[in-house]
Amino acid sequence: MNDILSNTSVNGDRLWESLMDMAKIGPGVAGGNNRQTLTDADSDARHLFKKWCEAAGMSVKVDQMGNMFARQEGEDPEALPVMVGSHLDTQPTGGKYDGVLGVLAGLEIIRSLKESGIKTRHPIEVVNWTNEEGCRFSPPMMSSGVFAGIYDKDWAYDRTDSAGARFGDEIRRVGWVGDEKPGHHPLKAYFELHIEQGPILEDAGVPIGVVTHGQGSIWTRITLTGKEAHTGSTPMDRRVNAGLGMARITTVVDEIAHSHAPNAVGAVGSCEIFPNSINIIPGKAVFTIDFRSPDQAKLNAMQEELEKRSTEIAREIGLGIEFEQLSNVAPVSFDPECVRCLSDAAKSLNYEYLEIVSGAGHDAFWINRVAPTAMIMCPCVDGLSHNEAEEISPEWAASSTNVLYHAVLEMAEIINA
Repeated sequence: MNDILSNTSVNGDRLWESLMDMAKIGPGVAGGNNRQTLTDADSDARHLFKKWCEAAGMSVKVDQMGNMFARQEGEDPEALPVMVGSHLDTQPTGGKYDGVLGVLAGLEIIRSLKESGIKTRHPIEVVNWTNEEGCRFSPPMMSSGVFAGIYDKDWAYDRTDSAGARFGDEIRRVGWVGDEKPGHHPLKAYFELHIEQGPILEDAGVPIGVVTHGQGSIWTRITLTGKEAHTGSTPMDRRVNAGLGMARITTVVDEIAHSHAPNAVGAVGSCEIFPNSINIIPGKAVFTIDFRSPDQAKLNAMQEELEKRSTEIAREIGLGIEFEQLSNVAPVSFDPECVRCLSDAAKSLNYEYLEIVSGAGHDAFWINRVAPTAMIMCPCVDGLSHNEAEEISPEWAASSTNVLYHAVLEMAEIINA
């Protein structure tokens, strides 16, 4: 191990304190957070992050999608930056660590770097990606997707939330539109730390997950159109019940996921029926399906079966049916050299680790398209996430950040201390 690296580590207590301070912004109702993207709470979190970064001597730039880039300069002004980060936005009933750990771990790396006196050839940047969660404006990972050229900025600006508010209007309202064009920001490498959001690491008693691959996903919205009618006076054989169609397709989704095991999952998530009255047969149902697998062939097969069987169900009941694909993320293979940096860092620090596949989507999936990328994960209690009861330990936070710190320093090339 590099002699300098062997004697350097992050301040775990300070990292934990930062996590707890950030959690005070946009509190949930049950101990977590409701800090949805481009809300006032999200803006407040951004201001706090910017304040901390500037206090650490970093410059902060923002692009037209609101992505924040806090930069610690390297010794070579021409060298490409090594980037680390995640997101500060949360689900409506989100936890304190999903995404936030990755951003504040990056900040702690810079704080510890400056205290150690270490110099690197490459700059190090900490990023906060806008709208990773996608719960207010679909799709998820939208702004990193624009950065990577997956989506068009104007298309993203036209996305609306459930109340009809436009992304472009809301980002202007909260004041986080920057000058930099998305994607005009070349990188040497990108690392992202995240809680696992699953039970594998905790069940194995292992503190570090080095992510080698990511599951692909297909999100689909189905709209079924039937006929509203009185529940009491309409004979059963005269009903065109959109709610019944949704129920049958929900069962089909579960059957499809089970039939493609292992390494395949699926569920109906968001669902609405209209007019949603106790004595009216639903005339319309709108619901979403989330299929995931690290195997593209399985993903395609599941989607094909969904559309075939759903169409048959709609025909049997007499419903109209429409399919809208909300998101299609291909399975990800992360950069071998970045993966090696993380694995070597875990070994050098004597942390046991597992190579794992990410079951959830992350900004790293898109950045992997434009720069060498890898992810590291720490356990979370009971594998629970997207829930206010989400929890990790200070030790897990510190150990995973230490591994990230050493990997970033290797990639950024220490030149003196």
